[in-house]
Amino acid sequence: MSYFRTFTRLTAPALASLGLAFTLTTLSGCGSRSGTDAETPSTAADSAKPVVVDTVALKRAAMQRDSLKADSIAKKNGQLPGAILPGHRIVAFYGNIRSKGMGILGREPKEQMFRKFAGVLKEWQEADPSIPVQAALHNVTITAQGTPGKDGKWRLMNSKATIEEVLSWAKEHNCILFLDVQPGHSTLEAELPKLEQYLKDPIVHLGIDPEFSLATMPGVRPNQKIGTLDAKDVNFTVNFLARIVSENKLPPKVLTVHRFTRKMITNYKNIKLDPRVQIVMHMDGHGEPTLKKDSYHDYIQTEPVQYTGFKLFYEYDARPKPHHIMTPKEVLSELTPKPLYIQYQ
Repeated sequence: MSYFRTFTRLTAPALASLGLAFTLTTLSGCGSRSGTDAETPSTAADSAKPVVVDTVALKRAAMQRDSLKADSIAKKNGQLPGAILPGHRIVAFYGNIRSKGMGILGREPKEQMFRKFAGVLKEWQEADPSIPVQAALHNVTITAQGTPGKDGKWRLMNSKATIEEVLSWAKEHNCILFLDVQPGHSTLEAELPKLEQYLKDPIVHLGIDPEFSLATMPGVRPNQKIGTLDAKDVNFTVNFLARIVSENKLPPKVLTVHRFTRKMITNYKNIKLDPRVQIVMHMDGHGEPTLKKDSYHDYIQTEPVQYTGFKLFYEYDARPKPHHIMTPKEVLSELTPKPLYIQYQ
Protein backbone atom coordinates (compact mmCIF):
# COMPACT_ATOMS: atom_id res chain seq x y z
CA MET A 1 0.00 0.00 0.00
CA SER A 2 1.47 3.34 -1.02
CA TYR A 3 1.20 6.24 1.35
CA PHE A 4 2.21 8.83 -1.24
CA ARG A 5 -0.59 11.20 -2.20
CA THR A 6 -2.34 9.87 -5.26
CA PHE A 7 -5.02 11.46 -7.37
CA THR A 8 -7.66 9.87 -9.55
CA ARG A 9 -9.64 11.68 -12.22
CA LEU A 10 -13.32 10.93 -11.71
CA THR A 11 -16.26 12.15 -13.73
CA ALA A 12 -19.52 13.29 -12.15
CA PRO A 13 -21.18 9.83 -12.49
CA ALA A 14 -18.15 8.25 -10.86
CA LEU A 15 -18.34 10.70 -8.00
CA ALA A 16 -22.02 9.93 -7.59
CA SER A 17 -21.18 6.24 -7.33
CA LEU A 18 -18.96 7.09 -4.37
CA GLY A 19 -21.85 8.82 -2.67
CA LEU A 20 -20.36 12.28 -3.11
CA ALA A 21 -22.84 15.10 -3.58
CA PHE A 22 -21.80 18.26 -5.36
CA THR A 23 -23.43 21.20 -7.10
CA LEU A 24 -22.34 23.35 -9.98
CA THR A 25 -23.16 27.04 -9.71
CA THR A 26 -23.06 29.30 -12.78
CA LEU A 27 -21.99 32.82 -12.08
CA SER A 28 -22.72 35.56 -14.61
CA GLY A 29 -19.69 37.65 -15.38
CA CYS A 30 -19.27 41.15 -16.71
CA GLY A 31 -20.82 41.61 -20.17
CA SER A 32 -22.77 38.34 -19.97
CA ARG A 33 -25.95 38.16 -21.97
CA SER A 34 -29.00 37.36 -19.91
CA GLY A 35 -31.75 35.27 -21.41
CA THR A 36 -29.46 33.05 -23.48
CA ASP A 37 -28.40 29.41 -23.06
CA ALA A 38 -25.43 29.69 -25.36
CA GLU A 39 -22.06 28.39 -24.08
CA THR A 40 -18.75 29.60 -25.29
CA PRO A 41 -16.38 26.87 -26.54
CA SER A 42 -14.07 27.40 -23.57
CA THR A 43 -16.95 27.02 -21.06
CA ALA A 44 -18.07 23.80 -22.70
CA ALA A 45 -14.56 22.46 -22.56
CA ASP A 46 -14.19 23.41 -18.89
CA SER A 47 -17.45 21.67 -17.96
CA ALA A 48 -16.29 18.51 -19.70
CA LYS A 49 -13.08 18.33 -17.67
CA PRO A 50 -13.08 15.52 -15.09
CA VAL A 51 -13.09 16.53 -11.43
CA VAL A 52 -9.81 15.78 -9.63
CA VAL A 53 -10.41 13.77 -6.45
CA ASP A 54 -7.83 13.05 -3.78
CA THR A 55 -8.47 9.32 -3.21
CA VAL A 56 -6.08 9.19 -0.26
CA ALA A 57 -8.10 11.92 1.46
CA LEU A 58 -11.30 9.98 0.75
CA LYS A 59 -9.83 6.84 2.33
CA ARG A 60 -8.67 8.80 5.35
CA ALA A 61 -12.14 10.29 5.75
CA ALA A 62 -13.69 6.83 5.49
CA MET A 63 -11.25 5.46 8.09
CA GLN A 64 -12.08 8.34 10.43
CA ARG A 65 -15.80 7.72 10.00
CA ASP A 66 -15.34 3.99 10.64
CA SER A 67 -13.21 4.75 13.69
CA LEU A 68 -15.84 7.04 15.18
CA LYS A 69 -18.51 4.42 14.50
CA ALA A 70 -16.37 1.72 16.13
CA ASP A 71 -15.77 3.94 19.16
CA SER A 72 -19.50 4.52 19.49
CA ILE A 73 -20.34 0.81 19.33
CA ALA A 74 -17.56 -0.09 21.74
CA LYS A 75 -18.67 2.51 24.30
CA LYS A 76 -22.25 1.26 24.12
CA ASN A 77 -21.60 -2.48 24.16
CA GLY A 78 -18.15 -2.76 25.72
CA GLN A 79 -16.55 -4.33 22.63
CA LEU A 80 -17.13 -4.59 18.91
CA PRO A 81 -19.01 -7.70 17.75
CA GLY A 82 -16.74 -10.71 17.46
CA ALA A 83 -13.99 -9.33 19.73
CA ILE A 84 -11.94 -12.14 21.28
CA LEU A 85 -10.63 -10.17 24.27
CA PRO A 86 -11.31 -9.86 27.15
CA GLY A 87 -13.99 -12.54 26.97
CA HIS A 88 -11.48 -15.32 26.19
CA ARG A 89 -7.96 -16.32 27.14
CA ILE A 90 -5.87 -17.07 24.06
CA VAL A 91 -3.43 -19.98 24.45
CA ALA A 92 -0.99 -20.36 21.55
CA PHE A 93 1.69 -22.73 20.32
CA TYR A 94 4.52 -20.71 18.70
CA GLY A 95 7.15 -21.51 16.09
CA ASN A 96 7.32 -22.24 12.40
CA ILE A 97 5.90 -25.39 10.86
CA ARG A 98 9.01 -25.69 8.64
CA SER A 99 11.51 -25.43 11.52
CA LYS A 100 12.23 -27.70 14.47
CA GLY A 101 14.32 -25.05 16.20
CA MET A 102 11.93 -22.10 16.43
CA GLY A 103 9.36 -23.49 18.83
CA ILE A 104 6.90 -26.22 19.69
CA LEU A 105 4.94 -25.41 16.52
CA GLY A 106 7.09 -27.39 14.07
CA ARG A 107 9.31 -29.19 16.56
CA GLU A 108 7.17 -32.31 16.83
CA PRO A 109 5.15 -34.22 14.22
CA LYS A 110 1.83 -32.53 13.59
CA GLU A 111 -0.54 -34.99 15.29
CA GLN A 112 1.78 -35.49 18.27
CA MET A 113 2.02 -31.71 18.67
CA PHE A 114 -1.76 -31.28 18.58
CA ARG A 115 -2.24 -34.02 21.20
CA LYS A 116 0.16 -32.13 23.45
CA PHE A 117 -1.65 -28.88 22.69
CA ALA A 118 -5.00 -30.40 23.67
CA GLY A 119 -3.57 -31.28 27.08
CA VAL A 120 -2.25 -27.73 27.57
CA LEU A 121 -5.60 -26.21 26.63
CA LYS A 122 -7.32 -28.48 29.15
CA GLU A 123 -4.89 -27.38 31.89
CA TRP A 124 -5.65 -23.71 31.25
CA GLN A 125 -9.39 -24.24 31.17
CA GLU A 126 -9.25 -26.13 34.47
CA ALA A 127 -7.02 -23.46 36.02
CA ASP A 128 -9.60 -20.75 35.29
CA PRO A 129 -13.06 -22.10 34.40
CA SER A 130 -14.49 -18.55 34.48
CA ILE A 131 -13.18 -17.67 31.02
CA PRO A 132 -13.20 -19.84 27.87
CA VAL A 133 -9.89 -20.71 26.26
CA GLN A 134 -9.31 -19.82 22.60
CA ALA A 135 -6.70 -22.04 20.94
CA ALA A 136 -4.19 -20.35 18.60
CA LEU A 137 -1.24 -21.16 16.38
CA HIS A 138 1.44 -18.46 16.20
CA ASN A 139 3.58 -18.96 13.10
CA VAL A 140 6.68 -16.83 12.47
CA THR A 141 5.91 -15.92 8.87
CA ILE A 142 8.51 -13.25 8.09
CA THR A 143 11.69 -14.41 9.82
CA ALA A 144 14.93 -12.57 10.57
CA GLN A 145 17.89 -14.26 8.88
CA GLY A 146 21.60 -14.74 9.56
CA THR A 147 22.49 -13.53 6.08
CA PRO A 148 21.43 -10.29 4.39
CA GLY A 149 19.89 -11.78 1.25
CA LYS A 150 19.85 -10.14 -2.19
CA ASP A 151 18.21 -6.94 -0.96
CA GLY A 152 20.23 -6.67 2.25
CA LYS A 153 17.17 -6.78 4.52
CA TRP A 154 18.09 -9.85 6.60
CA ARG A 155 14.62 -11.41 6.54
CA LEU A 156 12.70 -14.07 4.61
CA MET A 157 8.98 -14.65 4.16
CA ASN A 158 7.36 -18.08 4.25
CA SER A 159 6.12 -19.42 0.95
CA LYS A 160 2.45 -19.16 0.01
CA ALA A 161 2.21 -22.95 0.41
CA THR A 162 3.57 -22.81 3.98
CA ILE A 163 1.18 -20.04 5.03
CA GLU A 164 -1.78 -21.85 3.51
CA GLU A 165 -0.75 -25.10 5.21
CA VAL A 166 -0.55 -23.59 8.70
CA LEU A 167 -3.86 -21.82 8.04
CA SER A 168 -5.39 -25.18 7.17
CA TRP A 169 -4.00 -26.64 10.43
CA ALA A 170 -5.66 -23.82 12.36
CA LYS A 171 -9.04 -24.32 10.70
CA GLU A 172 -8.83 -28.10 11.12
CA HIS A 173 -8.31 -27.73 14.90
CA ASN A 174 -10.59 -24.73 15.57
CA CYS A 175 -7.66 -22.40 16.23
CA ILE A 176 -7.10 -18.79 15.33
CA LEU A 177 -3.80 -18.04 13.57
CA PHE A 178 -1.19 -15.36 14.25
CA LEU A 179 1.24 -14.44 11.49
CA ASP A 180 4.37 -13.09 13.18
CA VAL A 181 6.76 -10.56 11.62
CA GLN A 182 10.47 -10.21 12.37
CA PRO A 183 11.40 -7.29 10.05
CA GLY A 184 15.20 -7.62 10.18
CA HIS A 185 16.58 -4.54 8.43
CA SER A 186 13.30 -3.96 6.63
CA THR A 187 10.35 -2.05 8.09
CA LEU A 188 6.79 -2.85 9.03
CA GLU A 189 5.63 -0.43 6.34
CA ALA A 190 7.38 -2.59 3.74
CA GLU A 191 6.55 -6.02 5.17
CA LEU A 192 2.96 -5.89 6.43
CA PRO A 193 1.31 -5.36 3.02
CA LYS A 194 2.71 -8.76 2.00
CA LEU A 195 0.36 -10.35 4.55
CA GLU A 196 -2.79 -8.37 3.75
CA GLN A 197 -4.40 -11.08 1.63
CA TYR A 198 -4.20 -13.51 4.58
CA LEU A 199 -5.32 -10.97 7.19
CA LYS A 200 -8.62 -10.62 5.32
CA ASP A 201 -9.50 -14.03 6.80
CA PRO A 202 -11.41 -13.44 10.07
CA ILE A 203 -9.37 -16.06 11.97
CA VAL A 204 -5.98 -14.57 11.04
CA HIS A 205 -4.29 -12.12 13.42
CA LEU A 206 -0.85 -10.50 13.65
CA GLY A 207 2.28 -10.42 15.79
CA ILE A 208 5.24 -8.02 15.53
CA ASP A 209 8.64 -8.64 17.10
CA PRO A 210 10.81 -5.64 18.08
CA GLU A 211 13.66 -7.98 19.07
CA PHE A 212 14.35 -8.54 15.38
CA SER A 213 13.62 -5.01 14.14
CA LEU A 214 17.02 -3.54 13.30
CA ALA A 215 16.34 -0.85 10.70
CA THR A 216 17.78 1.77 13.06
CA MET A 217 20.94 -0.31 13.64
CA PRO A 218 22.91 -0.42 10.35
CA GLY A 219 25.31 -3.33 10.04
CA VAL A 220 23.92 -5.24 13.03
CA ARG A 221 23.09 -8.88 12.39
CA PRO A 222 19.93 -10.33 13.97
CA ASN A 223 20.71 -11.89 17.38
CA GLN A 224 23.75 -9.60 17.85
CA LYS A 225 21.64 -6.92 19.52
CA ILE A 226 18.04 -6.60 20.66
CA GLY A 227 16.09 -4.47 18.21
CA THR A 228 13.47 -1.84 18.80
CA LEU A 229 10.17 -0.40 17.62
CA ASP A 230 8.60 2.92 18.52
CA ALA A 231 4.99 3.80 19.29
CA LYS A 232 4.72 5.20 15.76
CA ASP A 233 5.50 1.72 14.38
CA VAL A 234 2.82 0.16 16.57
CA ASN A 235 0.37 2.88 15.51
CA PHE A 236 1.15 2.22 11.85
CA THR A 237 0.37 -1.46 12.44
CA VAL A 238 -2.86 -0.65 14.27
CA ASN A 239 -4.00 1.63 11.43
CA PHE A 240 -3.05 -1.03 8.87
CA LEU A 241 -5.14 -3.68 10.65
CA ALA A 242 -8.03 -1.29 11.34
CA ARG A 243 -8.30 -0.51 7.64
CA ILE A 244 -8.47 -4.22 6.79
CA VAL A 245 -11.17 -4.72 9.43
CA SER A 246 -13.25 -1.82 8.07
CA GLU A 247 -12.86 -2.62 4.39
CA ASN A 248 -13.70 -6.31 4.84
CA LYS A 249 -16.31 -5.96 7.62
CA LEU A 250 -14.32 -8.21 9.97
CA PRO A 251 -14.38 -8.64 13.74
CA PRO A 252 -11.50 -6.93 15.56
CA LYS A 253 -7.96 -8.16 14.98
CA VAL A 254 -5.62 -9.10 17.82
CA LEU A 255 -2.10 -7.64 17.63
CA THR A 256 0.64 -9.13 19.82
CA VAL A 257 3.74 -7.02 20.45
CA HIS A 258 6.67 -8.97 21.92
CA ARG A 259 8.65 -7.30 24.70
CA PHE A 260 11.18 -8.21 27.39
CA THR A 261 13.30 -5.03 27.70
CA ARG A 262 12.35 -1.37 28.11
CA LYS A 263 14.04 -0.24 24.87
CA MET A 264 12.20 -2.80 22.74
CA ILE A 265 9.20 -0.42 22.73
CA THR A 266 9.85 3.30 22.99
CA ASN A 267 7.28 6.01 23.78
CA TYR A 268 4.67 3.45 24.80
CA LYS A 269 2.40 6.22 26.11
CA ASN A 270 1.93 7.43 22.52
CA ILE A 271 0.39 4.14 21.36
CA LYS A 272 -3.15 4.91 20.21
CA LEU A 273 -5.98 2.46 20.83
CA ASP A 274 -8.61 1.58 18.25
CA PRO A 275 -11.60 -0.73 18.96
CA ARG A 276 -10.91 -2.55 15.69
CA VAL A 277 -7.52 -3.77 16.96
CA GLN A 278 -6.87 -5.39 20.35
CA ILE A 279 -3.26 -4.85 21.46
CA VAL A 280 -1.49 -7.45 23.59
CA MET A 281 1.85 -6.43 25.11
CA HIS A 282 3.50 -9.80 25.45
CA MET A 283 6.30 -10.64 27.92
CA ASP A 284 8.58 -12.69 25.69
CA GLY A 285 11.54 -13.43 27.96
CA HIS A 286 12.78 -16.81 29.14
CA GLY A 287 14.48 -17.88 32.36
CA GLU A 288 13.63 -18.94 35.87
CA PRO A 289 10.24 -17.92 37.29
CA THR A 290 11.43 -14.99 39.43
CA LEU A 291 13.20 -13.36 36.48
CA LYS A 292 10.16 -13.83 34.27
CA LYS A 293 7.81 -12.37 36.87
CA ASP A 294 10.11 -9.37 37.35
CA SER A 295 10.22 -8.75 33.60
CA TYR A 296 6.44 -8.94 33.39
CA HIS A 297 6.17 -6.40 36.20
CA ASP A 298 8.78 -3.98 34.80
CA TYR A 299 7.92 -3.98 31.10
CA ILE A 300 4.27 -5.05 30.92
CA GLN A 301 2.50 -4.20 34.17
CA THR A 302 4.17 -0.84 34.83
CA GLU A 303 3.93 0.32 31.20
CA PRO A 304 0.35 -0.72 30.38
CA VAL A 305 -1.16 -0.40 26.92
CA GLN A 306 -4.29 -2.60 26.72
CA TYR A 307 -4.11 -6.38 27.27
CA THR A 308 -1.18 -8.48 28.49
CA GLY A 309 0.52 -11.70 27.45
CA PHE A 310 3.11 -14.11 28.86
CA LYS A 311 5.40 -16.64 27.18
CA LEU A 312 6.50 -20.04 28.48
CA PHE A 313 9.50 -21.83 26.96
CA TYR A 314 9.63 -25.61 26.87
CA GLU A 315 13.40 -25.65 26.29
CA TYR A 316 14.75 -22.64 28.20
CA ASP A 317 12.53 -22.00 31.23
CA ALA A 318 13.36 -25.32 32.88
CA ARG A 319 17.15 -24.89 32.59
CA PRO A 320 19.19 -25.12 34.70
CA LYS A 321 17.61 -27.40 37.24
CA PRO A 322 15.78 -26.99 39.61
CA HIS A 323 14.00 -24.30 37.56
CA HIS A 324 10.70 -25.26 35.97
CA ILE A 325 8.10 -24.13 33.49
CA MET A 326 5.47 -22.17 35.37
CA THR A 327 2.12 -23.92 35.57
CA PRO A 328 -1.16 -22.24 34.56
CA LYS A 329 -2.14 -21.91 38.23
CA GLU A 330 1.20 -20.25 39.05
CA VAL A 331 0.88 -17.79 36.18
CA LEU A 332 -2.65 -16.81 37.18
CA SER A 333 -1.90 -16.50 40.89
CA GLU A 334 1.45 -14.70 40.64
CA LEU A 335 0.99 -12.21 37.79
CA THR A 336 -1.03 -9.01 37.93
CA PRO A 337 -2.93 -8.40 35.77
CA LYS A 338 -3.69 -11.98 34.82
CA PRO A 339 -2.51 -12.35 31.20
CA LEU A 340 -5.15 -13.01 28.56
CA TYR A 341 -2.65 -14.26 26.01
CA ILE A 342 -0.40 -17.24 26.80
CA GLN A 343 2.23 -18.48 24.38
CA TYR A 344 4.33 -21.66 24.46
CA GLN A 345 7.54 -21.83 22.44
